[in-house]
Amino acid sequence: MAKFLSDLIAGLDILEIRGKVERPVSGVAYDSRDCKPGFLFFALPGIHTDGTKYIGDAIRNGAIAVVHEGALKSCPADITTLRVADCRWAMSAISSTFYENPSSSLCVIGVTGTEGKSTTVFLIYQLLNLTGFRAGFFSTVMSDTGEGEKPNPQHQTTPEATAVHEMLANMRDNGLRYAVVEASSHGLSLRTARLAHVAFDIGLVTNVTHEHLEFHGTWEQYRSDKANLFRHLGENSSKKQLVGLSCAPYGIVCADDPSASYFIEQSAVPCKTYSSKGFAADLIAADIKSDLEGSDFSVEGTVNSQRTRIRARINLPGAFNVQNALGAILATSAATRLHWSAFIPYLPKLKPVRGRMQRIITGQPFDVIIDYAHTPSSFKEILPPLRSTTKGNIICVFGSGGERDRAKRPQQGRIAADYCDIVILSDEDPRGEDPRALLEEIAAGCPELPRGERLFLIPDRPTGIRKAFSLAKAGDLVLLLGKGHENSIIYADRTIPYDEEATALSILAEMGFCRKGKT
Repeated sequence: MAKFLSDLIAGLDILEIRGKVERPVSGVAYDSRDCKPGFLFFALPGIHTDGTKYIGDAIRNGAIAVVHEGALKSCPADITTLRVADCRWAMSAISSTFYENPSSSLCVIGVTGTEGKSTTVFLIYQLLNLTGFRAGFFSTVMSDTGEGEKPNPQHQTTPEATAVHEMLANMRDNGLRYAVVEASSHGLSLRTARLAHVAFDIGLVTNVTHEHLEFHGTWEQYRSDKANLFRHLGENSSKKQLVGLSCAPYGIVCADDPSASYFIEQSAVPCKTYSSKGFAADLIAADIKSDLEGSDFSVEGTVNSQRTRIRARINLPGAFNVQNALGAILATSAATRLHWSAFIPYLPKLKPVRGRMQRIITGQPFDVIIDYAHTPSSFKEILPPLRSTTKGNIICVFGSGGERDRAKRPQQGRIAADYCDIVILSDEDPRGEDPRALLEEIAAGCPELPRGERLFLIPDRPTGIRKAFSLAKAGDLVLLLGKGHENSIIYADRTIPYDEEATALSILAEMGFCRKGKT
């Protein structure tokens, strides 16, 4: 797949070029360890380190050219160097060109929002494939580029631009026609430009609440970065129709969210709306009855110019998953140009995402649920309905991410105390922070809980889970929140392998509950 460097940089604003550009490039990478002979290396500026420190490693691994921002002290004469104003933007543009602009050959559906992104992406992906439309996806949890579902080994929701375009190219080359992309606020930010050169046709926003202010600075900037998904929707859709892609460009907006009107205003294309809380919308969920097995509800929408209600069922618990399903239906309808009602019969076949409202069943007398909820808004979404359906105590194990938004920590503690009988604070990803001090910031939100009775600070997460299970009785519910699907816990000096499901099963087995099962 070698491309000439001169072709890759055509049209880019290069501030300075040293060396020849008429040379073949066999690959692109921003990690020196991924470089191979003939590669172009992007020396990205970073928070903790700088990519220019690894130019030597990249060259030793075979890189023949380097894109950078600042001045370089020296570089071998046979290495081409290209100085740019924004290395990440250049990486996005060059990656798209290197992989022959793969998003132009796919109907691309982007999903953003604070909560519900991974689930909604997975639901759209399933609905497309269940109805005969070959689709791939990538999300926080896993991906499928046409070779089967694979777990995401990274903590990144949206990968760097090199990986984004490689995955889209794999989808195209494997004969897929649709790509469903989880678009994080980081990925949509022009500071990272991870998605800057992806031609989105359909954009969906689930909600926007308090999160990632350590990166965006303000809530307004956070919301604006998410809206980047909507500002350029459909720009290439007419060209895609010429190659047989018939998706209708639309914005899909949850009318229940206070920012709904903002995203509709920012959208470059018309928007469709959905609601599970009684707001006027194109699709409305009503009469929702939910338990730990799933939800029954009515879908109200227009059929043959008449407002009609159709009964529906999903085997995912919680009104929030009903809401996610409505968004998925509208997005899939726009992508395929099929009427929304065509997807209702397929809802019972939808599978949950690993680590999202995932039940662990091994014969224990109490319920155990694993969920990725890690923000105040997600706590408010899942805890009230669980409180109303749980006869016994709710015992909740959670923490908060280190080197991330600190303002949310006491809010998490406050909400947990409002709905849970026992709160156990344990590590999520402390990163460079002191684990005990971090947990104390959460505990500041629930000072009324007596320590040693209703509040426990146990940094080691497996020990915290073991404590929760030891306190649980018949009819109780143990919630393991914040880790979900993730495969590690990050500390200042180490990253340890970790699997929430495997940990829970192991501890339950120690207690004599060995009948393995999950839903």
